[in-house]
Amino acid sequence: MARIALIGAGSVVFANNLVGDILSYPELKDGVHFALMDIDRRRLEVAAAYAQKRIEAEGARALVEPTTDAREALENADYVINAIQVGGMEATRTDFEVPARHGLPQTIADTHGVGGVFRALRTIPVVLEYARLMGELCPQALLINYSNPMAMNTWAVYAATGINVVGLCHSVPRDHERIAGYLGVPPERLLFRAAGINHLCWFLELTADGKDLYPEFRRAAAEERVSDDRSVVIRGRAMSNRVRFEVLRAFGYYPAESSEHLAEYLPYFIKDPRLVEALDIPVGEYVRRCAAQDQAFARTERLARGPEPLPRHVRTHEYAASIINAIVSNRTESVYANLRNDGMIANLPQDCCVEIPCLVDGRGIMKTHVGSLPPQLAGPIRWHVTVQELTVKAVLEQSREPVYQACYLDPLAGSLLSLGQIRRMVDELFAAHGASLRYLG
Repeated sequence: MARIALIGAGSVVFANNLVGDILSYPELKDGVHFALMDIDRRRLEVAAAYAQKRIEAEGARALVEPTTDAREALENADYVINAIQVGGMEATRTDFEVPARHGLPQTIADTHGVGGVFRALRTIPVVLEYARLMGELCPQALLINYSNPMAMNTWAVYAATGINVVGLCHSVPRDHERIAGYLGVPPERLLFRAAGINHLCWFLELTADGKDLYPEFRRAAAEERVSDDRSVVIRGRAMSNRVRFEVLRAFGYYPAESSEHLAEYLPYFIKDPRLVEALDIPVGEYVRRCAAQDQAFARTERLARGPEPLPRHVRTHEYAASIINAIVSNRTESVYANLRNDGMIANLPQDCCVEIPCLVDGRGIMKTHVGSLPPQLAGPIRWHVTVQELTVKAVLEQSREPVYQACYLDPLAGSLLSLGQIRRMVDELFAAHGASLRYLG
């Protein structure tokens, strides 16, 4: 049986989706041992109950082993899926509230920017400890990282260990049907190619039946025939898409990330309260989402433990299951993955973590060559690559000074705060996070 360890299984809905996706493949339906691990025993028990009900609903022959011991979960694993959130809601609030007091509002703050830096500082050491255990207990396993900040976590693993690691995100595949709707093309006919870094990836090509659809897409955006469909609803809120179209009009390419993320990755929007209102930028959004997730846990627990059957599973856009299936069955799949650059994007640094198209089969994950990005797209990416590099350096060298430098170079922080203000903000973040960052001195 393929042994799949899911670290951070207490994220119950995400864990259930992964289990359902994996069991949706005939080659995996009767041959998987799920080792679910979380430090929160109650959430772990709910995740295990949910997984068992999903197995029964799918008529699969799979095993579920819950444990709070990482060593037990990782021993002899073939695949390790990392979905941890270090510090939970309290740390997330700190990442928002301290910068806000210093004049730096944020929207999501989990991948890039000051919030992303401090999330990385408390997450990377934990991920590296799991990687160290993998080297001892399952050195040949593939580590599939879903935890944010995606690029920094993945970068740290391949920089500091010999573990085979890939970072996965649903941003690129999630937009396929939405863009097809904008272009009036059936989704199955729309072909695309994208590349960049996680959460700052760009659709480089959009074609259907051999025709380049970008000229019409740009015209439609310029004429505001496409702008804000609000088709994505998250925790009851219809999310605006206006920032993405502002960026498309300015840079000529459509970004593969939501407007609420994009607004805090670039220096043009949040600094102007009029734009925050006009573009409907949801400042503080991630705190609201986390609170809503906590409130939803009780409903999830009732469903997991109760007698009613689970709703039918519909395969998600997540790539983990398709990667595992492709390797196990030796069938070729195409995915977007976060891996070390190694020249795949020529005008980005060699060591940085890039999100690029890849092929997967029995040999594993194979990168494809992208070439150079248009310079106006590479420019914003380089801002964040430097921030990521400094943050990884801070963790690996256990030094605070690169943290200050990373935050000085964040585009949003630099658009709102002076160097002195940024340093005082970082000092307060160090003090607020306390013990979790003590290793930095």
